[in-house]
Amino acid sequence: MRVGDTTIEDTFAEAFRMWAARLIVTAADDYWVDVASREATGYGTSVIGCDAEAGVERRLSPDDTPDMRPGAALLFFAFNARTLAKALPNRVGQCLMTCPTSAVYDGMVDGFTKQNSDDTARIDVGKSIRFFGDGFQKSKVVMIDDRQRRLWRIAVMDGEFVVEDDVGAIKAIGGGNFLIGATSQRAGLVAARRAVDAIATLHDVITPFPGGVVRSGSKVGSRYKTMFASTNDAFCPTLRDQTDTQLHDDVNCVYEIVINGLSEIAIAGAMRTGIEAAAGQGIVDISAGNYGGNLGKFHFQLHKVMATAKSETA
Repeated sequence: MRVGDTTIEDTFAEAFRMWAARLIVTAADDYWVDVASREATGYGTSVIGCDAEAGVERRLSPDDTPDMRPGAALLFFAFNARTLAKALPNRVGQCLMTCPTSAVYDGMVDGFTKQNSDDTARIDVGKSIRFFGDGFQKSKVVMIDDRQRRLWRIAVMDGEFVVEDDVGAIKAIGGGNFLIGATSQRAGLVAARRAVDAIATLHDVITPFPGGVVRSGSKVGSRYKTMFASTNDAFCPTLRDQTDTQLHDDVNCVYEIVINGLSEIAIAGAMRTGIEAAAGQGIVDISAGNYGGNLGKFHFQLHKVMATAKSETA
């Protein structure tokens, strides 16, 4: 299969079950929305070393936020709801409560149930952070999006920090991916940015790595006992003569785009959108990372993803 001059390899991306939460963060203006978003999603690239994988899903206009201020939807992913329950209060308390003018609301409408189930959970956020108020904190139940929701108001030095009592979490997917094989680093960077920019227009997905791009793709296992992941040598150009390379002769640089999403449809749509944007001059082929199908239950076949009608994955 080809997209223009670029070959789409007949392989698949192997993805994993994760849990996700969405926070709606608002602030007085766009500048502080950006600051809050950047701080809260920092150090959120891979659960190999981070407490959660995180990123900005989309910006929100005042018409789309609970308090009619500029905002952003942030997605956070972890292997289970218990891990999210540790990460979210820490990130909200350290990165958002400290940020001037910010407020935090639940953005996971699908996860709104007071009873945890196999597919949804409620995670304490304001309920935990409220103790910073040292007894001066106040709560109020308000109607937002036709739901009764408890908000906490914590006194801070520029007024009050408003934060939702708890937020929803749902089962999601992490690790959708594709690999961009380029003739040069410059061509790879340009293509990778095209892909990330295209994916950024979609809902329900994030590309959590720096700028949405991974240069240090990994494989499972290592010759060192303390490492459970190590460099993906088969796709490293400098190792093509020392390992069982999977690189085309003309490929001298590879960048990986990793996609986390709330559903298989969302990830498949993002993969196709990103691949279509990445293909072009200087891009020899596009492949994907997998582990033989033995570790992740979600397999995204590139040819099938590309053949899927856009209406099915919009």
